[in-house]
Amino acid sequence: MNHPRIIRRHYLARSLILLGFALFIAHLVRSGALHYYIGPRMEPLIRFCPIPLAVMAVCLAYQALFQRSAVLCDCERPLSVSRWRNGTVYGLFLLPLLLGTLLPDQALGSSAAAKKGMSLTSPLLAAERLEEVFRAPDPYNSEFAELAKRLYPQTIVEVKPEIFSETIGAMELFAEEFRGKRVKLSGFVYQEPSSQGKANELILGRFLVLCCTADSAPFGLVVTSDQPLVGITQDTWLEVEGTIEPQTRQGQAILTVKAERIREITRPNTPYVYPSEDSVKAWNNLSGVED
Repeated sequence: MNHPRIIRRHYLARSLILLGFALFIAHLVRSGALHYYIGPRMEPLIRFCPIPLAVMAVCLAYQALFQRSAVLCDCERPLSVSRWRNGTVYGLFLLPLLLGTLLPDQALGSSAAAKKGMSLTSPLLAAERLEEVFRAPDPYNSEFAELAKRLYPQTIVEVKPEIFSETIGAMELFAEEFRGKRVKLSGFVYQEPSSQGKANELILGRFLVLCCTADSAPFGLVVTSDQPLVGITQDTWLEVEGTIEPQTRQGQAILTVKAERIREITRPNTPYVYPSEDSVKAWNNLSGVED
């Protein structure tokens, strides 16, 4: 049987933790920083989490402070009285809360890309290559083929953030068809340790987020230039316009962009990119084309 004093301590500790998470999430929602941590599909659910969390915190606090000992719920396994054990268990919940509170809200950058490993191909692209121009052998690749048909006639293929990975995937799938096409895209600067000596190239990267930043995947395109790219530091946001040049590096087929114009830009409010449910429909909407 648990002593009422022990029960009150645990209820109060749990109440404070729940209240802390409720306030932290409410702060992220109010400050507009929630998108740094989760994808847009999850935001509607997370936005309302502070309400049930606060209600549970108030209920536990009421039981801990005002409930009579005779009616306290002693219906769980024996609660630990060890300060070290309790501190360890509750510390697992307090640590992410403290880190989120003390550290500044900021987007993932080159340091996170270095830890995760930068991919030079779209994470959404299937491995199979197509032999027939803009024709797909399966339903998965058919979306890339349909998108490629819409991208190819454009004078400049603009890689829009709303369908960023899908656009890269479509161009990779039909790399030879897009060779020499003009392209415009933006992203943050990432330099691999192995390419520090290459003054005329860099990687323009983005983070693809599915549900939250924990499952984010960094990927980008190699940008080359005839002139040394001096004065450009890691995590600088650039807009690059140039021509597509497919290459094979270390046995892997990749896309590169030979830069013709490079312009430094301000980091967008939403720096991540997300998978689109229907990239063809999204492209039509963004371009003002009727389905």
